[in-house]
Amino acid sequence: MIIFLYGEDTYRSREKLKLLKEKFIREVDNDGSSLATLNGETATMEKINEQLGSPSLFSRKRMIVIENIFANKSKSVSDQLYEYLKSQDAKKTGAKEKAAKAKPDNDNIIIIWDDIDGVKFKSNKLFKFLQAQKFSQEFKPLSNTEATAWIKKEAVSRGAILRQNAAIELTALLGNDLWRLSNELNKLIHYAGGQENKLLDSQAKPAIEVEAVRDLVKGKLDENIFALTDAISGKNKALAIKLFAVELDAGISDSYLMHMIVRQFKILARVRQGLDSGLTERKILNQLKLHPFVLKKSLNQAHNFTLPILKNIILRLIRIDWEIKTGQTDAATALSLLIAKI
Repeated sequence: MIIFLYGEDTYRSREKLKLLKEKFIREVDNDGSSLATLNGETATMEKINEQLGSPSLFSRKRMIVIENIFANKSKSVSDQLYEYLKSQDAKKTGAKEKAAKAKPDNDNIIIIWDDIDGVKFKSNKLFKFLQAQKFSQEFKPLSNTEATAWIKKEAVSRGAILRQNAAIELTALLGNDLWRLSNELNKLIHYAGGQENKLLDSQAKPAIEVEAVRDLVKGKLDENIFALTDAISGKNKALAIKLFAVELDAGISDSYLMHMIVRQFKILARVRQGLDSGLTERKILNQLKLHPFVLKKSLNQAHNFTLPILKNIILRLIRIDWEIKTGQTDAATALSLLIAKI
């Protein structure tokens, strides 16, 4: 089975991937020994083959997750993976009925996860093959209206009630960034849970009012992220680590902070590209659809970098983010090493 999860909305695609892994562990492999995750950005086909061909002593199936394969600089890896998946798909199709009668389903589950939007890779044969699969799902960014509905449902799933006007206010402030909406929702639930007058007597669920959103969600994290990226660009390791620690102490997760740092450097790269193309500030604003405050800050920072340097930093940050998610390093150590190399 081949599953392709891709798109710019990495929050929902990550949630989907998490559910698939949990289901596999729950129903197929309780100890997780038959589940492997590969960094597609740096993987070789030999490494991928090693995982795809590794037998499991305790499970009839294996789940192999390959992340960010389209960021791999070796075109041969993409081509070889395409040929492998295509050949496996052809074998399955040709012998489907025979295999079903002969023995239980023992196919590996191969999940390809990526944050690409697909436009750049529409002519890529691996992408086209994966996109055509039965279990291919694109996660496009939600509109603000869709994000408002999403955050209300998310509040319910976390045992709280988010008032409609509070949900609208929240997405007005934060847009459709689900990572940030999720993080702020946790803070609001914690606050509402401590306010006795915010509890519904019949359900005893924290109810988040619009006043709480206005009081607690001020966009302060943007300022802190700008300060953090300033410190990183200025190679001020001590200040960057201090600012990072302050946010962690405030209850923000390290994975969310890394997401915000990656997001800001991606914005800087797009702004830098606009400047290099001779676009005016107004044209950059219209083209990138950024908040004027974000654009103003980003324009100042973009002057400290060239586009190649920004792209290199983004690749390093994505690799660090993956290493943190897979338990290979911690955020503070990885950030220190990144700053030392800039």
